[in-house]
Amino acid sequence: MSKKKITLRITQIKSPIGYRQRAWKTLEALGLKRMHHTVEQPDNPAIRGMIKSIEHLLKVEEVKG
Repeated sequence: MSKKKITLRITQIKSPIGYRQRAWKTLEALGLKRMHHTVEQPDNPAIRGMIKSIEHLLKVEEVKG
């Protein structure tokens, strides 16, 4: 049996201008560089924690594959 891995498709939908530098650094750590930029990251607790801290700036979708 093959185990399906879940990845998260993360899109930046709002600018971090006006937010603390921590939000900028978290976006950078996720690999997001600009508005409407999308990256895929593995679904793990570290990534989920980063998403939770700046969820107001992001759109997140689960991708099975």
